[in-house]
Formats: sequence, C-alpha cells, structure tokens
Amino acid sequence: MIIVPRALRVAAALAIVCGEAALLAGQPSQTVRGEVRASHGVVAGGRTFTVDAGARIMAAGGNAIDGGVASIFAASVVEISHFGLGGEAPIVIYSARDSRVVVINGQGPAPKAANPQLFAGKDAIPGNGPLGATLPAAVDSAAIALEKFGTKSLGDVLQPAIELADGFPMYEFLHHYFETERAACEPYAWTMRTYYPDGKITPVGETFRQPNLATTLRALAAAEKDALSHGATREQAIEAGRDAFYKGPIAHEMTAAVREAGGVMTDEDLAGYHGRVEAPAMVTYRGYTINKAGFWNQGPALLQALRILEGFDLRAMGQGSADAVHTTVEAIKLAYADRDRYYGDPDFVRVPGDILLSRPYAALRRALIDPKHASLEQRPGDPARGTALLTPAPQAPPSDPVSREHGDTTSLQVADAAGNLFSATPSSGWILGGAFVAGKTGVPMSNRMQAFHLDPSSPNVLAGGKRPRTTLTPTIVLKDGKPFLAIGTPGGDSQDQQILLVLLNILDFGMDVQAAIEAPRVNSLHPISSFDNHRPQPGVLEVESTIGSAVLDELKARGHVVLVRRPFGISTGVVAAGIDPSTGRLRGGADLRRERAIVAW
Repeated sequence: MIIVPRALRVAAALAIVCGEAALLAGQPSQTVRGEVRASHGVVAGGRTFTVDAGARIMAAGGNAIDGGVASIFAASVVEISHFGLGGEAPIVIYSARDSRVVVINGQGPAPKAANPQLFAGKDAIPGNGPLGATLPAAVDSAAIALEKFGTKSLGDVLQPAIELADGFPMYEFLHHYFETERAACEPYAWTMRTYYPDGKITPVGETFRQPNLATTLRALAAAEKDALSHGATREQAIEAGRDAFYKGPIAHEMTAAVREAGGVMTDEDLAGYHGRVEAPAMVTYRGYTINKAGFWNQGPALLQALRILEGFDLRAMGQGSADAVHTTVEAIKLAYADRDRYYGDPDFVRVPGDILLSRPYAALRRALIDPKHASLEQRPGDPARGTALLTPAPQAPPSDPVSREHGDTTSLQVADAAGNLFSATPSSGWILGGAFVAGKTGVPMSNRMQAFHLDPSSPNVLAGGKRPRTTLTPTIVLKDGKPFLAIGTPGGDSQDQQILLVLLNILDFGMDVQAAIEAPRVNSLHPISSFDNHRPQPGVLEVESTIGSAVLDELKARGHVVLVRRPFGISTGVVAAGIDPSTGRLRGGADLRRERAIVAW
C-alpha cells in the first residue's frame, strides 16, 4: 500500500481527477475540470497509482526526474493494459541544474538476428508474440534519467512499484482489457499464469498480485544495494541495478522464453544494449521553443507542422473554426507525409533533418495548402531538390475508413519548484492483442517491431540492431529559454496531432492548460499507419461532435471524410505539467479522455 503524506492526500483529493468532474476554485465554468495550480510539484499521468508513486518520491525530497522515473516503474505494474516493464520509454528532460533540454532515446532496437526474411510472405510484422518485441528499453532509459539528472537511489524509486506488484486493487479500466484480450493471451502460458491466476480475472476492487514481477523489481534494487556495499558510487550502483535486468539470470530467462516460443532475441542482444543522451530536435513558434526527440521518432513531424502553421494567422481564424481546423489538418498531412518518406534511425539512414525543419522548406510546403479543399493524397516534399513536392509522389494502398485502437501507450509529465520538467511516453508490453510475458520474470515484452516496414525502399525498413521509427513522442516547451510545459499523450500516430492541437490552444488562442486539453479535438487518419498493414485512410478525419454542426458541415464541404465521435471520444489522453511564467507557479492538466490523473501540491 502506498503511503502518501497527509498534505499530498489533501492535494490529491482536490486535484486528482479520474473520470469524475472536479473544478478548482476560480476556474472557468466551461471546463469540466479546472487547471491545477501548485507550489511544490505536479505529476500527471495515466492512473492515480502512477501519479501517487511520483508524488511520494518528490514529497520525500526527490526532484521531477526522480518522480518521473518512479512513475514509469509504477505504470509498468498498474497500467499493463497499455505499458509493461519490457517496453520502451523515450524521455525528454529540462534540467534546471544544467539549463538545457536533453533526450534519452529510450527506444530499443530490433534483435541483431531480425531481418525482413523472417517475415517473408507477410505484408506486415506481427505486433504480438515472441517476434513482436524490440529490445526492452524502459528500464535502461529510466536508469539513465535517474543516474544523470535525478537525486534518489534506484531502490527509492522502485519501492512504490514493488509495493504495487505485491498487490493493488483491480480497477475497471484494466479489468475491461483483461476481459476483452483473454483469448489473445491464451496462447502464452506465462501470460495466463501472470494475469489470469487460476484461470480467473481478478474482480474489480480485489487485490491483483504480480509476484514474479515483484521479484524482478526487487532484484534490481538488491543489485544496487550490493554495489553500494562494495564501495560503488551512486551512479555506479544505479548502473549495477540496471545491469541486473540486462545481464545475468533475468536477461537469460527473458531471452530463453522468447527463443523457446520462436523469437530471435539473445543474451548478447540484451547485454550489448545501452541507450544514450541526445540533443533534442527543436523549432521556435510564436516565441516558444518546442523540443522533441530526433528523427528516429515521429516527434519532428509536430515541429514541421508548426513551421508550416507559423505562416498563418490562426488566432484571426478563430479557435475551433472550420478555417483553423482545416488549415491545421492540412499542415499535419504534409508533415506526416515527410515523416513516412524520410524518417528513420539516423544510425542507419541519412535524414535531411536540417532542411525538413527549415523555414524556407516550410514555406514551400505551406503553399500546397488549399484553403477550400482537403488533400486526399500523400504528398511528401523533396528536400534534396528544394521543391515542395516529390515527383512522382508515392501512394500507399488505402484502408477502409475505420478507427481502431492499437496497443498504445501511457504518458507521464512532471514539474517541480526548482524548474525541472520531465516528459516520458512509456509504451509496449501491453495486453492488447495478447501480451507475451517472458517466463517467470513477470515481464511482458515489447510490441514495437510492428512499427518497422518490410518495404526495402523505406528508411524505416527492418534491420537487426536498428530502432523502429516510433510514434512515442514526449515534449518539452520553453518560453524565453525558461521551462514552460511538459506535455504528452498516448494514441499512436495521433500523438503529435493531439499535442499540436493542445499547444495551439495555449500558444495561439491563450487558453489555460486544462481548457486547452478539454477543447473539442480532431484526428486525421490520412497519414500512413505506423501499425498493422501500414496503410493510410485518405482524407478521413475524426471529429468530436462538440465542435459544432456548422463546423462539421463545412469540413465535409471541403472534402474531409468526416467520422463524428462522441464528446471526448477521440482515443487520446493528454497530460501536461509546467510553470506559469506570469506567476512562477506550477500548473497542470489532465484529459477526461481515457480518465487521466493528476496530483499537485
């Protein structure tokens, strides 16, 4: 049981919101929830268990990075519908100590033996099972963040997760996925033993236990403790705890389970893996600096869209107007077309990143937007020739206009009084489509191999040791070089679309964080999917009904293939934490979509 100090419990009672209406004093009545304000810390994430873990560590003297890492580990225990310990966790941090933004590239590569021939005769890589996993990266990226930018020990930040693995009350959201995904899990014996003890689903409200996962987490903490007892520094001891996952009995049990089931991951793959700290990709927009991961990630697509949109007066068009929505969606289409044509692991392919993010190139692309007609084509540009369109433009076969839930993700955003910001997008190891738990470790393996392409002409084609171009896209925003906002969301290809829409609501339309999150949303299904058969749905646009009938009608008139969704019905869940530059106070918001949670104190 997690013990939260009384002051935090009071704050949580006011500010944690998970599907219930909760307004703080002084907030505008048009929002269901109010923007939270705080003096010491804000933790926003997927579940109350997750944010409580981060808040607990920060209340004990930890900074935002300590809290964020604790929340990643907690989420890997309690949010297993959408993220598990064998998954990945790209992280972007603003370090107040160093006055800089850094990226931790927490996306594991393919096993060295993986290649397109493994999937001969198929048009896509399966997203589940022993061949579905890239190397687990979440433990590594969390350890790097903690070692280099945190203050606590690995044992400290693991403790809430260990207690949760010992048991937490089953909740309705997770119970639902255990029901719907049971048949998909049944081929995997250790998954059934882990998630369906005695062949049963733990009822809502009763204690769900993961003893094997608890043992694995305790082993990491014990390895750190042992290293300290032998004279290791804090940093060396965290590395020893991290190594207990990637080398030795735990690693061997994971790879043996994968290979026994038909996979190709080896002990050498895990022992040789280590993420790294990188510089962010960034652009400025309306006086703000938006920082994303590099071109192994879809994050720069948001930056390209901002470059295109800075040439339009969105404020004059009006928030939520047909003109603003149409213009934004068309910019998204252009940015994502470049994503699919040029992005890939820079260790394997040359990405013309400087040109793609340049203002002259954005101006060329901007001119392609027809203010009255929706584009129905994939239209990448040609940065090598400096032209707006690649000729001939490649066209992927279309899919039927449907919206489906992919395995998906969670999101964690943390801010502290010292000015640190932490943004992470943990994902994979999910139960959707059937989790593959690696033997008695209790660890569900990644599902990210499906993000690779099998087409040899793609910069994102599968190769051993290569990172897939992931959709996981944490975000840090600065204002005049000072920390402003950490923001992220689950949602696969929609992640950068949803983050973009919320940022525009804040930066162009002056909304507070919670109002910006709650405003009606759209989501384009036009880009080539990063999942399944990698096909687009040309012109298809999901639109929440609360945008209004007049806007819906006008979008249809401009040629958008509109799919109307219920209020708060788009599959996303934006969370944000930051600092109000006008007051210096911390602030944050959490989506009603998917019942996101936030705690502030």
